[in-house]
Amino acid sequence: MIKRLFDLFASCFGLLVLSPVIAIVAWKVRKNLGSPVLFKQVRPGKGGKPFKMVKFRTMKDAIDSAGNPLPDSERLTPFGQFLRSSSLDELPELWNVLKGEMSLVGPRPLLMEYLPLYSAEQYRRHEARPGVTGWAQINGRNALGWDEKFKLDVWYVDNQSLWLDVKILVLTVKKVLVREGISAEGEATMSRFFGNDSGEKHD
Repeated sequence: MIKRLFDLFASCFGLLVLSPVIAIVAWKVRKNLGSPVLFKQVRPGKGGKPFKMVKFRTMKDAIDSAGNPLPDSERLTPFGQFLRSSSLDELPELWNVLKGEMSLVGPRPLLMEYLPLYSAEQYRRHEARPGVTGWAQINGRNALGWDEKFKLDVWYVDNQSLWLDVKILVLTVKKVLVREGISAEGEATMSRFFGNDSGEKHD
């Protein structure tokens, strides 16, 4: 309950104080990348329940001759890369926090298609609301391998507290300022998750 009240207050305050920044970023996205300004995608929330996450768009609508989207590295513009490295693309997620679909701090919401690929232990990351930032984000972000990232997510689930959340938020600001761990090695963003080598899956 305390965590939810903190999320409510902080998201309302953030949306109010950052509204000029949000408006400017929206205008720049429209000017540089066109419409739509927002990127919306269904992601798994607490307990794996789907919700529609909103972010600022960072990629161009570029397709190959067969109509398939080009790789992220070819669709991600320098402006989009700036939005990602500065985490400005995440600002609309404050709306998800206000609605109770996300928390300020928690495991990052990944793709719905990953759900059946998790081991039982990895699936425990969904015991908490997904976060705008999280323990894995301040300990390496996208530069981490999947196994390490999931271990950090589950550690957070088992150790979450208001004070830990405050610590993560403070360290997140530091990470954003130095722009560490923006992408995985050799990737424009993060490599895809294909499941566990052991073959163990969540039932």
